[in-house]
Amino acid sequence: MYLSSRMITSVSPSTNSSFLLTGFSGLEQQYPWFSIPFSSIYAMVLLGNCMVLHVIWTEPSLHQPMFYFLSMLALTDLCMGLSTAYTVLGILWGIIREISLDSCIAQSYFIHGLSFMESSVLLAMAFDRYIAICNPLRYSSILTNSRIIKTGLTIIGRSFFFITPPIIHLKFFNYCHFHILSHSFCLHQDLLHLACSDIRFNSYYALMLVFCILLLDAVLILFSYILILKSVLAVASQEERHKLFQTCISHICAVLVFYIPIISLTMVHRFGKHLSPVAHVLIGNIYILFPPLMNPIIYSVKTQQIHTRMLRLCSQKRY
Repeated sequence: MYLSSRMITSVSPSTNSSFLLTGFSGLEQQYPWFSIPFSSIYAMVLLGNCMVLHVIWTEPSLHQPMFYFLSMLALTDLCMGLSTAYTVLGILWGIIREISLDSCIAQSYFIHGLSFMESSVLLAMAFDRYIAICNPLRYSSILTNSRIIKTGLTIIGRSFFFITPPIIHLKFFNYCHFHILSHSFCLHQDLLHLACSDIRFNSYYALMLVFCILLLDAVLILFSYILILKSVLAVASQEERHKLFQTCISHICAVLVFYIPIISLTMVHRFGKHLSPVAHVLIGNIYILFPPLMNPIIYSVKTQQIHTRMLRLCSQKRY
């Protein structure tokens, strides 16, 4: 990776003041061209999730538990896009190359918190589908508005409270290695690799969070779909089975869109030391942008109520 002497000085191990963000190393001359698709993707993330939120907010018939959880997912995706737009697009537009320690810590807090929040929302949506299919007569009495509000507050607390200790701990580390991040945004594990302090607390705590939130959520989602599958297969009519399966397709796609990039990024960090920096940056951007980009598309195509309202909204805008 080519760095000028000025950049090496600015990110030297003698100071904790700033960190160098990594774009597509060796392809700097192509950044103006790269900025076009990335700017378009961020615009689609912003527009798509705002449209989902607008449709659910303005359409009384969508004021149901399933769509309340979908609005939580859209809001989470919107915030994820906004939390990284400045650094990712800033590099491609030539606006920034460095980020301060405080800003880096804040960005990593929101990225990881929002990732945990998306996982929690997907779990809540799986529970919603389980109740709707396996216990439909009690659906409205179980998923009341007050319980949905409590679930939303619990998701926020679970996502952002437990990551606070390791994120705050980053502030007190001594970063004696060259301050070069491996992505165009800040991640907790990136900062740990640059620290010369004792990082055992952060390493073990982060691993515990992965097991207790991401892995546990994935297991519970899988378990809920085993119960759903068992209930659906007990239905005699094949047409009814198909109809019940269709109500879960959007959620299954959203789960895959979320977990596949996370697994890929984890594998790259763990076993991809031999890969080029460009591969690391590309996988990192997929992890950040793929779910917020795809979820509005998935739900607007696969969910009939959203699809109909989206078409109506677009036709109104046209005329």
